[in-house]
Amino acid sequence: MKPRHILFLFLAVIVFPDLVNAQGKKKKDVYEFEIVKEIMTTPVKNQANTGTCWSFATTSFVETELIRMGKGEHILSPMFNVRYSYLPKAVNYVRYSGAATFGMGGQAHDAMNVIRQHGFIPEEIYNGMNIGEEKHNHAEMDGVLKAIVDAISRARGGKITPRWQEVCESSLGIYLGNPPKEFSYMGKIYTPKSFAESTGFNPDDYVEITSYTHHPFYSKFDLEVPDNWSKAQYYNVPIDDLMKIIDNSIMNGYSVAWDGDTSEKYFNRKKSVSIVPLDEEAPATEDAKKEDAEDETPETEKAVTQLMRQETFDNHTTTDDHLMHLTGIAKDQNGNKFYYTKNSWGTKDKLYGGYWYMSIQYVRLKTIAIMVHKDTIPIEIKTKLGL
Repeated sequence: MKPRHILFLFLAVIVFPDLVNAQGKKKKDVYEFEIVKEIMTTPVKNQANTGTCWSFATTSFVETELIRMGKGEHILSPMFNVRYSYLPKAVNYVRYSGAATFGMGGQAHDAMNVIRQHGFIPEEIYNGMNIGEEKHNHAEMDGVLKAIVDAISRARGGKITPRWQEVCESSLGIYLGNPPKEFSYMGKIYTPKSFAESTGFNPDDYVEITSYTHHPFYSKFDLEVPDNWSKAQYYNVPIDDLMKIIDNSIMNGYSVAWDGDTSEKYFNRKKSVSIVPLDEEAPATEDAKKEDAEDETPETEKAVTQLMRQETFDNHTTTDDHLMHLTGIAKDQNGNKFYYTKNSWGTKDKLYGGYWYMSIQYVRLKTIAIMVHKDTIPIEIKTKLGL
């Protein structure tokens, strides 16, 4: 070896030791997942700068149901649901003189209510982007609409005029555009209602289910979360039954619309994995951080009980943050169950292409509610619910 080559190698070892060690030491991955069951679905969308996860998740759920029903792949418009949900939400807000929820948020049943009344429409016909931006952005629109309903709710003069709803409709038309009354799709002319009817999709086939002890099990109640502005009724079952419903649905080819808490630090946005660690309060020392970075392995999780669910709901550490779409079941290298979850935050720079892995314990603890087809509920549970 020539002297200059020896000198370069010496400098590399002293100055750049990581380069030399990189070949000999490979950083372990936290998780190695294997898909156990996967349901065919449509591509991941991006809700961008909007709070409309409820519509994106439920639209994906409906698209997936159409595939299951043998109706083909149709990319539907989430903004169609948003467009037709805002005015009823505004009317509700004004009726309560501003003492109600108004904003971008919603629940899975909001999309079903739109389908029931108006149908649905392909995204290529109506994308709800009428302001010339490349991505959805509802910040300004939501502010404008909130200002309108606040002004109406506080109106002076003894009565509210019958014209205020036209102001809301006009603003929605400016920002989102007005859906066509008729459109051509795949060689046929449809209205949004006739298109939905042509697929055989029936929103009455679907129910929302939750699991909390402050109401009787196997009954229905108005779930007390802000985005349930329409006061829809949810079926209430024990958590073990809720998990049976989820598993039975997925294993039989039916996906699940999921509503839950994603604000926890263990809903890891970098790694796209969500767990409930056994020791959630462990101090994050520098030594611990370094050890975790060098040897990352799956953490042991808590065994989540019904009591834990109720406590976190009552103390608001489980809150109604986000809706996603469960489209499969997976297991990690230790055999632990995870739910393969389709998100609506796009695919760019996402570890699993816009999907998430939520552990069974995370789902047990952080699920607010689910929506499923009635036929996927195990018969013994369905009988108790009177379905």
